[in-house]
Order: sequence, then structure tokens, then C-alpha cells
Amino acid sequence: MSTNVHTRRRRLGAAVLLMAPALLLASCTASAHGTDLKNPDGTINVRYEGAANTVTLIELAEALGYLDGIKLEWVGNNSSGPLSIQNTATGETDIGGAFAGAVVKLQEAGSPVTAVVSYYGSNDDYFVGFYSRKDSGIKNVRDLIGKTVAVNTLGAHSEAVIRTYLTAEGLSPEEIDQVQLVVLPPTDTEQAIRTHQVDVGALSGAAQVHAVKQGDLTEVFRDTEVFDNFNGGEYVLRDDFIAEYPEAAHSLATGTAKASNWVLSHSREEIIEKMTCVIESRGRGEDVEALQYFNGYGVGKNAPIKDEDFSRWSEWLKDTGIIDGEITPSDYYTNEFNDLASEG
Repeated sequence: MSTNVHTRRRRLGAAVLLMAPALLLASCTASAHGTDLKNPDGTINVRYEGAANTVTLIELAEALGYLDGIKLEWVGNNSSGPLSIQNTATGETDIGGAFAGAVVKLQEAGSPVTAVVSYYGSNDDYFVGFYSRKDSGIKNVRDLIGKTVAVNTLGAHSEAVIRTYLTAEGLSPEEIDQVQLVVLPPTDTEQAIRTHQVDVGALSGAAQVHAVKQGDLTEVFRDTEVFDNFNGGEYVLRDDFIAEYPEAAHSLATGTAKASNWVLSHSREEIIEKMTCVIESRGRGEDVEALQYFNGYGVGKNAPIKDEDFSRWSEWLKDTGIIDGEITPSDYYTNEFNDLASEG
């Protein structure tokens, strides 16, 4: 295991002691499952959560043949990044993904996980945008005071972005507190905006493309206005999984990076054709029509993790009380299992 993991473990010693009963349970759960992960043919079962009507980057990696020695085992769907990595920490799954700030929060609570590869980001094609009705009267940042904003989950990407945006635009803490966040599933956000249930909604991916295509919503701002293009979230693995199955960790991280590069180097038609085959073959009763709105994963070439992927959230992490003082970004991730990371 990498040196930075051991450094973080020493720094989090007090947190681990405070959470000992919960972590002991998580450790037992992980260990119990760990004895069953290896198949007779030597492949490793890796339990994960997917997303309805789409193909996650790790699923695409498997379909492309990039996950050598891995057999993915789907255990259900999940649209919450923080819950996804919490499930990995407690042994319900073996790999999960969330935005970097949520990874920091989980690790600061003493959970033994490490980020190993980027799996989503924001760029010109794929980003998190905040939308209102065209007749809402919301035209600038001050118009958000006293308004409701729908996000898919608290403590994640959208919350961090909007809080950072409001602060950067000069709103006071008291004014920012008047911007009320409302948790809604992404599939319900578009309708909630149109029916006046919320004033603004955070949308990305297929839900965003579909909503914008209707023509009656307007973009208030997007996350790339705050940070430019960036990798926003990482896949994490439990440290005991990494220690027991380093080859599997290597396959998962490098395979994900290869799949990301495949998307960057192939046409939209080829990507959708591949995804259609994946969805139709797995038999989950999904609608492939949603793939017409696919607009990428937003991940940069080779999917590396960089210090700035964590440090950009420092102020939000401090403001929300998740951390005290400055963070050491390298405590939370490693690129050692992603063979492509050093290339850019």
C-alpha cells in the first residue's frame, strides 16, 4: 500500500478510535465478502452500483475488454455519490464513485478508502449547469437569494459548486444561507423546475440535454464558469481490497482510464452503438432511447487524479466544517494503479 495511505491513517487515528464500532463492523463486512471475491478461474468479483438507462465508465471499460481479471457484479443502481462511496467503505460494494469533496469527507471520518482514478469531470460538452424557467426573472447571482435550488444529493458536487459560486460572486454568508437547497432525483428535476416546485435545478448528462432541448429553460450558470474544465470525481477502493487484490486495483484504475480515452477517440455514433449493446444485453428493463442524450463523461485524457482535484474544494470543505485548516491533497488519492496517469 502506498505511503500516503499510511500517513493518512496516522493522521486519522483519533477519528478511527471514535468510530471504532462502526468501522469494526465495516471491516468485518468487507473481510467476509473478501473471501468470496476470487473465482475458480482466478478472476475477481467486483461489486458495484450502476445507473439506470446509461452505461457507467466502469461498465464501458468491461464491455471494451479493458478490465483484465475482473468480473463486475451489479448490486443495484445509485444516483448519490456520497452514498456510493459510503457503501464501498462499509463493504456493500468494492468500488464506488463520488466527487472529490465527498471523498475527503469520508476519509476524514476515518473510512479506509483511497481514490484511484478519475471517472467524471466537467468540460465544454459535459458539465453541471444550473437552470431556471425563462420567465423566472432570475438573471444574475443576487436573484438567487431567497430561491430554491434542486440538487441530486447534499454534500456533493452541485452543493459545493453553488456555494463556491455564490461566495466568489460576493454574496455574504447570510445571503448564501437564504439560497435553499432541495434534494431531488435528477429524473425529477426538470419537471420540478417547470412546475414551479423549485426555482433552479442542477442538471447534467442526459437529463440536462433533454431539458435544454425543450427550449423553455435558461442556464443561470455552469460549474466550468467557476473552475474551468476539471476532473470532478474519483472511483475509490477500500484499502483492504487494494492490499489483498493489487492486480485487480490496477485493472480497475487503468481499465477506467482506457475506457475514458476510448470515448475521447471515437465518434458519438460509435459510443452510442456500444452503449446500446451493453444496455440491451444486461436485461435490466431499461430504455435505450435515453442514450440519444448522452454527452460524454467530462473526464480528461488518461483520467489522472491531480492535487488540484482536491484543493479546489478546500474553502468549501472548511466552510462546511469538514476540515480544519489546509488539506494535503495527496493524502486522499494515488495514481499508482493507473498506468496512463503519468502520461497526462
